[in-house]
Amino acid sequence: MALGLGWKLHGDGSTPPPGEVVRPDERLSWPRTVGLGAQHVVAMFGATFVFPIVMGLDPNLAIMMSGVATILFLLIVQGKVPSYLGTSASFVGAVAAIRAAGGGDATVTGAILVAGLALAACGLVIHFLGAQVIHAILPPVVTGAVVMLIGFNLAPVVANVYWPQDQWTALNTTAVVIVAAVLLRGFWARIAVLIGLVAGFVLSWLFDWVFGQITSWDPAAGKVTTHWRVNLAAVDQASWFGLPDLHAPDFKTSAILVALPAVVALIAENTGHVKAVAEMTETDLDPSLGKAIFADGVGTALASSVGGSPTTTYAENIGVMAATRVYSTAAYYVAAVVAILFGLCPKFGALVAATPGGVLGGITVVLYGMIGLLGAKIWIENRVDFANPVNLVPVAAGLIAGIGDVSLTFTENFQLTGIALGTLVTIVAYHLLRAAAPGHLRERQPDTYQGGAAIPVGKVEAGAVSPHREKP
Repeated sequence: MALGLGWKLHGDGSTPPPGEVVRPDERLSWPRTVGLGAQHVVAMFGATFVFPIVMGLDPNLAIMMSGVATILFLLIVQGKVPSYLGTSASFVGAVAAIRAAGGGDATVTGAILVAGLALAACGLVIHFLGAQVIHAILPPVVTGAVVMLIGFNLAPVVANVYWPQDQWTALNTTAVVIVAAVLLRGFWARIAVLIGLVAGFVLSWLFDWVFGQITSWDPAAGKVTTHWRVNLAAVDQASWFGLPDLHAPDFKTSAILVALPAVVALIAENTGHVKAVAEMTETDLDPSLGKAIFADGVGTALASSVGGSPTTTYAENIGVMAATRVYSTAAYYVAAVVAILFGLCPKFGALVAATPGGVLGGITVVLYGMIGLLGAKIWIENRVDFANPVNLVPVAAGLIAGIGDVSLTFTENFQLTGIALGTLVTIVAYHLLRAAAPGHLRERQPDTYQGGAAIPVGKVEAGAVSPHREKP
């Protein structure tokens, strides 16, 4: 069917034998499809509610809107790109900067909404002009730099906001995430962040029981106070069923400029994921790339229009497909419906929101660093040549401006800082230098784009990376 809802039964509907795959327009029996949908829920679950907490947004609403956005995504791509849209990490740095400048929830979601519309517009351009336009405007050297400065710009947030709330819980949580990601196998490695969050929560409760209250920085009070690490009062008061808290966005130019660089990261992320799915399904999905990016932009705009978190395609769920060799979009519809039901449980949201600050400190040490290193991953996969000054100089300037939170003031009410300035410096300087450089320097660039951006917690999934190979 045109919308990709006409699934054919694969064989007799039982688990396919080794070597066989279930294609996106096929499905197993409905009980097995529901089981696969549950796997996709678990795979996306940790990051989808951790990132809203880090950004100060409602995790319940994020979970619910991830389900809505996933259904919308699958309809737009007509079922050709099986993928789940969870909460995006690409906006974390922008949100931290907006809040540091005094912006509230409405300002944050307004900036994200405009970025989502910009991403959707880019998707339309790519759809009509072809995938090659990505490389022309955002080559891997630029994309990698933007992703890197988005992640490393967040280091002061860890040091000044989360870590001081409970340093020992933070340190132990970091250790759990590292050990789980490296030493565990398969599914358990992919949910290393979720394991760290649960372990940190339990450890905080034990510290309260053994040592009593802690005297430390309390962001809610804005000062050092004596308080319990775990406070479940809001959980007791929350109901079991109800709508999450919704709010309308507010649009401020300064905040929008800070959020727009995340569009670069999302284009790279979606490109990498579509290429991974194409490789696994042995299907040419380049004609669907623009639609996928457009759909992600629409999903982000829709979610933020009601106060939700930005969305992106998830490598975690691509890992589930690589492991099961079941690419059926029916399982993603099941996962989306389950996510919507989770979002309609305020008690669950209150429990997630009660995550102690020290636990977030331990998790963000790993996550923020990984976001930054994804930029290096893009460079490595695309064999970016930093011996070429056309690559080296603009990236060097942009990284320091972005990571160091350098500011450029135009008027009392308008300035470019940090991520926005670093991105602008990188993109503009690169294209100006490339236009002015001698021919032999312009030719020393990769001739294809293979880069992506995904948070590869645990083992690298089969087919999730399509490394660039030089032509013989």
